[in-house]
Amino acid sequence: VQLVESGGGLVQPGGSLRLSCAASGIIFSIYTMGWYRQAPGNERELVAEITSGGRSTNYADSVKGRFTISRDNAKKTVYLQLNSLKPEDTAVYYCNLEIGFLAYWGQGTQVTVSS
Repeated sequence: VQLVESGGGLVQPGGSLRLSCAASGIIFSIYTMGWYRQAPGNERELVAEITSGGRSTNYADSVKGRFTISRDNAKKTVYLQLNSLKPEDTAVYYCNLEIGFLAYWGQGTQVTVSS
């Protein structure tokens, strides 16, 4: 299983970014996928998750109404659209997949929100 994130960068407050996570080595369409983030000194936290067919999503309260998770099963890719970014959104963002008791993570992509 391999998860590769991309799309991070430096953005001003109020700006937007779109993160992507490309998966390989799995039957992507049958698994719930998630995005987590970890800021320096903080624990890794769930940002958003989406079920296998994309019909159900769940968001952390801190990002509701600003972030949108989506997926393209044909491309084996999950996305996270980040809008109205705030400095407190600064973190490394990780793609996550859990299969039974195993958790898989990408290498992470840095998002920095600063003026």
